[in-house]
Amino acid sequence: MNAKRLLILIFMGTLNYAIAQNAYTRLPKVELHLHLDCSLSFECVKQLKPKITQEEYNESFIAPPKCTDLADYITRAIKGFELMQTKDQLRIVTLDLFKQLKRDNIVYAEIRFAPLQHTMEGLTPTEVVETVNAATEEGVKEYGVEAGIILCTLRHYSEAQSMETAELVKKFKGTLVVGFDIAADEAGFPINNHIKAFDFANQNNIKCTAHAGEARGAESVWETLKHFKPLRIGHGVRSVEDINLLNYLKKNDIHLEVCPTSNVQTNVVDKIENHPINQIYNHGVSMSVNTDAKTISNVTLSSEYHLLNQVFKWDLVNFKKCNLEAIKHSFASDEVKRKISKLIQASY
Repeated sequence: MNAKRLLILIFMGTLNYAIAQNAYTRLPKVELHLHLDCSLSFECVKQLKPKITQEEYNESFIAPPKCTDLADYITRAIKGFELMQTKDQLRIVTLDLFKQLKRDNIVYAEIRFAPLQHTMEGLTPTEVVETVNAATEEGVKEYGVEAGIILCTLRHYSEAQSMETAELVKKFKGTLVVGFDIAADEAGFPINNHIKAFDFANQNNIKCTAHAGEARGAESVWETLKHFKPLRIGHGVRSVEDINLLNYLKKNDIHLEVCPTSNVQTNVVDKIENHPINQIYNHGVSMSVNTDAKTISNVTLSSEYHLLNQVFKWDLVNFKKCNLEAIKHSFASDEVKRKISKLIQASY
């Protein structure tokens, strides 16, 4: 093959990829599993830290295609929340994410973060949540992207820290704060410190999701369901290790927030071809496709859709179902759910 023809083929391949990617970008999409402190664009970081280079950003904020494990993957989040310690910084990061969401045609997103991580320069947890809530309201108005906020406790937190986070969700009820979550390294820390916080959340009609079935297997999901009683599971992909668990999730309409590229990077699966997303979908378990951490995984929701199309031959039927399941199981108001469902139905 001569060089000219090779260049033409490369160009056509790139063009076809771009066309396919653009097709998914045009579709309205729902994202339920998205970490604020893991989604800072280079443009945003440059604004907060003017001397950073693209190379430094790539090295510090973006994970390699393969990390050792989940704990290794989330070390990249440290660089994010270090730049989110003042009201101005929190506002800039939040609005930057809305700009990314708009570009990717996300029409509803639930943005999660752990407020206690943003108090290193004197902000109180209440001030942190107030600031992100105000910035989210601003983002909704400016970009037309509907959104909710989920406050996270972290696996390594004490019982008191977990309770403080759950109480913040109650305090901000009626705002854009819509739910409670537990994140971070499930393999490294037991659930004991967090049972009280989830009991409090459930007693106060706070909607809950919980990371599980990622760094640990199906037993982690069973344990989480038993003690935390969440409506959704963040990741949950290792539920496929137990057919009885898959049946339970389906019967009880527990929604899984699946993040394909992230799962490969954290070594939940060795390669995308072996990801259990098809098995979960075909079993009839409610699930959605999500990015998890836009920057750390260096993805968009459109690129995740394109990946699933290429590897598993997913088409508009699959993506429509996942988006309808996502908005159905979102923590949005009934009004927003109806609005977004109607848009998804009309667009696919």
